Amino acid sequence: MSGTLVLVRHGQSDWNLKNLFTGWRDPELTEQGVTEAKAAGTKLAARGLKFDLAYTSDLKRAQNTCALILGELAQDSLKTIRNQALNERDYGDLSGLNKDDARAKWGEDQVHIWRRSYDVPPPGGESLRDTGARVWPYYMHEVQPHVLRGETVLVAAHGNSLRALIMALDGLTGEEVVSMELGTGVPIVYKLNADSTVASKETL
Repeated sequence: MSGTLVLVRHGQSDWNLKNLFTGWRDPELTEQGVTEAKAAGTKLAARGLKFDLAYTSDLKRAQNTCALILGELAQDSLKTIRNQALNERDYGDLSGLNKDDARAKWGEDQVHIWRRSYDVPPPGGESLRDTGARVWPYYMHEVQPHVLRGETVLVAAHGNSLRALIMALDGLTGEEVVSMELGTGVPIVYKLNADSTVASKETL
């Protein structure tokens, strides 16, 4: 019995638009972000997908994306579990700063290392490896068992929490995963085998 796991990065947020490091800060979706989330729901509906359960983070941009997707599927009342294990990577002292201002303060090379290395955290924040250290156990214990029972599960979260999850699912190295870009509001549909390996992956 093959289960289905759908991953969606939240739609564009106000701080994405303003080029700010967001992390655990909690801005709203922009109008474009709302449109992106609804479009994700429309794409999933066109595939005939219905969810048995949904997961999202403690942050509004992911929660609202999740709700908008479910609204397009007429599943507004679906059980949705929120947990900070799925939160975006914590950018620490960079949170709230404009990315160009951060480059002016710390230098282009240093900011690039913080943003795109696997295991070097910004001051007071998390690396991608640190993010994975909370995402992976949560997925293994809470999310994956439902998928392996043949259920269809939605995870609406963030660029880096999903990047860490995709790293495990796809067997990527730290170097491979940091160069991977995830579009806002773009569903990634996994079919999993009974042994938890990936049977298929499709980006809608």
